[in-house]
Amino acid sequence: MLNDLNDKQLEAVKATEGPLLVLAGAGSGKTKVLTTRIAYLIKEKNVDPYNILAITFTNKAAREMKERIINLIGSVGYSMQISTFHSFGLSIIKDNYELLGYKPNFTILDSDDTLTLIKKILKDMNIDPKLYNPKAIKNSISSAKNELIDSKKYAKYVGSDFEATVLDVYKQYESRLISNNALDFDDLLMMPIELFNNNPSVLKEYQERFKYILIDEYQDTNEAQYLLTKMLSAKYKNICVVGDDSQAIYSWRGANYRNILNFEKDYKDTKTVYLEENYRSTKTILNAANSVIKNNIDKKEKNLWTNNEEGVKITYHKALSEVDEAYYVKDEIKKLIKDGVSPSEIAVLYRTNAQSRAMEDAMLESQIPYKVIGSFYFYNRREIKDLISYLKLIYNNDDDTSLIRIINTPKRGIGLKTIENLSIKALTNKTSMFNSIDSGKELIFKNLINELKEKQENLSLTELVDLVLDKSGMKDELVKENSIEADIRLENLEEFKSITRSFEEANGIISLGEFLEQITLVSDMEEHKNNDNVVTLMTIHSAKGLEFENVFLIGMEEGIFPHKNSMDLREDLEEERRLCYVAITRAKKNLYLVNAKKRMIFGETSYNMPSRFINEIDQNCLNVDSKVEEKFDKTSMISDTIDYVVGDKVEHDTYGIGIIVSMDKSIVTIAFPHPIGIKKMIKGHKSIRKV
Repeated sequence: MLNDLNDKQLEAVKATEGPLLVLAGAGSGKTKVLTTRIAYLIKEKNVDPYNILAITFTNKAAREMKERIINLIGSVGYSMQISTFHSFGLSIIKDNYELLGYKPNFTILDSDDTLTLIKKILKDMNIDPKLYNPKAIKNSISSAKNELIDSKKYAKYVGSDFEATVLDVYKQYESRLISNNALDFDDLLMMPIELFNNNPSVLKEYQERFKYILIDEYQDTNEAQYLLTKMLSAKYKNICVVGDDSQAIYSWRGANYRNILNFEKDYKDTKTVYLEENYRSTKTILNAANSVIKNNIDKKEKNLWTNNEEGVKITYHKALSEVDEAYYVKDEIKKLIKDGVSPSEIAVLYRTNAQSRAMEDAMLESQIPYKVIGSFYFYNRREIKDLISYLKLIYNNDDDTSLIRIINTPKRGIGLKTIENLSIKALTNKTSMFNSIDSGKELIFKNLINELKEKQENLSLTELVDLVLDKSGMKDELVKENSIEADIRLENLEEFKSITRSFEEANGIISLGEFLEQITLVSDMEEHKNNDNVVTLMTIHSAKGLEFENVFLIGMEEGIFPHKNSMDLREDLEEERRLCYVAITRAKKNLYLVNAKKRMIFGETSYNMPSRFINEIDQNCLNVDSKVEEKFDKTSMISDTIDYVVGDKVEHDTYGIGIIVSMDKSIVTIAFPHPIGIKKMIKGHKSIRKV
């Protein structure tokens, strides 16, 4: 079982006693080292599998690790504890529930259960959920627990009305969990630590049992996971941690990459082994990755190398806009597929979910099969469907389907019974549900839609979307939630404005009906969801641990990648650089870096400098596309300097001569001869000019 290991892998496998730090670069075979090391302990060192603990971060990874070990040593591997941190914590709680004050039939609340309980507490305490968002409170409590801060300790950190409310809810929440004989997901890490602190004899039992401890992805551990590991390994110190500080990209969910940087300080006499031979990528791709990551200060010095071929240079393409970027990538993908490349070996990576939208449109239009990993298709995302339903109901008050979707979105206290009664009333009177509304909270909703419909007449599509997001409460609800998920949904809603603005710029016409027709056609196209032989679209965070022969990394601009929110602190910028390192090392053979001179994102057009990460790449690794300057940008022909007055005669490229009959903000209303009639247009659009 040792024959297939290189010298460094073999060194890591055989170093069985004392603390061991394995710094495993991307594609260097870390899982192989972990599984072989466990098999070696059992077969060659005669360690009882019962005395080995292996921890990884996902159930899938735990299953795969166990399968590999069983393949190496047979059924004896079944008796090993290989699990996630949370599963391991649960096993400790099950064995010691009485010491923690629980009954044997305790239940575990999932995320939805936790939120439901917090909402009930708010109601019982007469706290307005519109002022203090339940999800935001839930996230604050969860973050505190992962830092091992209970309600008593949390009191020291209160500095605002919101935090004071969190404290009040936290106290009640802890009390309710105990009275309900229930734990939440965070307790699965917090409770074992509490158990060990209060019961040294119990800790000693676990230290005696788990004499050999192995932790995967150690750079992703949070405070609770770090402390639990340290307590268990304190006696024998036979702890092996495997990870890569250069791939630490999860600080936003509580991970502390300094845990791996400080391992040698935490454990004296640590043996450190560097796995630097990469089996995945070409020399060119690895050189690019190394030249980027070397710019970080907080890191362990290492240098990936490979015996693989030199490989082709990395293609760097400068597009003109996000649409041009998407079309370039789409065209290159078509060439690859035509040359016999399997679509499953092609990935498009981006920094934020919202960037997928232009890419999806291009793929759908060209009928290239694709899937989006880690997120729904743009038009199928819940918040986007909600927003479109608002627009549909404004356009067509008789659209009962859209009404049912949004009448209580965000929540307005309109229950299912009310909706059912409305439906019966509409059927009885042979009219729409909207027309059947005449009282209650639903009348407030009806008045909102009528107000939006009235104002829509004098607004551009983008201005209408802004108004809907504000007046409906959709935006406010997500802002108050204050979570990573809410931020992503907010970005998606903002990105929808890029669609409306692009529609306005391309067509000039302000027609809600035509716009809804267009996006319905796009969103209703076949999306090839169930086919595995498809191109993969995903964020870089979702791509960690995966590999593809051909990778397109788009949006390589300052403010996009690195993200604008990472510019202030060096620590944040260094995490962005680690994310770039992860992105580059997903590619096995071909890597394409693409950016745009100007980009419309979140409804705003920005002109960003190329990403600093491109400049950090060894320029000998790059093949810069020089043909970009020959292209013509059709989206830059709206002038804000043209003045019109009512009565001006204008000529339109398609509709001919017309007369301006009214004006409002950025919109002109033009009367054209029959059968065209009245059209609302963007002021200064390329398609109209004074006669």
